[in-house]
Amino acid sequence: MGLLEYPRSCVGLYSGYAMGCIQSISCKSKVFRESISVIEVKASIDPIPTSIDESSSVVLRYRTPHFRASAQVLVPPIPKKETWIVGWIQACSHMEFYNHYGEQGMSSWELPDLLDGKIQAISDSDGVNYPWYGNTTETCTIVGPTKKESKFNISMNDNFYPSVTWAVPVSESNVAKLTSIHRDQSFTTWLVATNTATNEMVTLQTIKWRMRLGIEVNPSRPLGQRAKLQEPSAQEQPQVLSKNEPIPPSALVKPNANDAQVLMWRPKDGPPLVVIPPKHR
Repeated sequence: MGLLEYPRSCVGLYSGYAMGCIQSISCKSKVFRESISVIEVKASIDPIPTSIDESSSVVLRYRTPHFRASAQVLVPPIPKKETWIVGWIQACSHMEFYNHYGEQGMSSWELPDLLDGKIQAISDSDGVNYPWYGNTTETCTIVGPTKKESKFNISMNDNFYPSVTWAVPVSESNVAKLTSIHRDQSFTTWLVATNTATNEMVTLQTIKWRMRLGIEVNPSRPLGQRAKLQEPSAQEQPQVLSKNEPIPPSALVKPNANDAQVLMWRPKDGPPLVVIPPKHR
């Protein structure tokens, strides 16, 4: 992407009137920062239940409803030769992801540093465009100097679509033993403007959201009739906070949650085993 090109995420970018203050020599960067405004912000979780897919004899799949966030942002004229990016940054602050296999034990996806309290939250970036959640609809780049204000929409969405083995993951047997799935994750999503040269960051909006689910499984039943969704059938709607929360440093850097997570096997008896180690060491 060339610096003079607006990415396709800058939906509805247009020029308006020039703000005289910004054009004057006396204007400070603080005035510019405080003039970046959010015209509208929306956040929701689709009001549909999690769907369950038993089409595979090897894994159970489920798909949660989507979290969606969108914002319309107004950036004043940029007086200098500098680049600003406005976009979404997301971090996971809590994760419980347990797959129970009756009396044998459970598998657990874990984020060790988060679990041990070493960090407040872990980046949920796409793993390429740190610290941003993504770089298509999720961000907009404005290259200065600009004589006019810029107005644009940015949006993001997130959901879970994992696969869970019917059989115990550390067993050579392929006999279905899965009895339940429990998942409870919390996220903070920030709308942020940042100066690419100075790394100055302005937090424009903070959103909190949570995804919970429970699935009961009867492994003795025929494939296609084993799993049943438990409460909640509908998710709590996100909270758009009236006061912004600071972004923890760990939410802005590697590793992201996908690269840091580890799959553990925790038997009822005996020591835990690492099934899948983290990608990031």
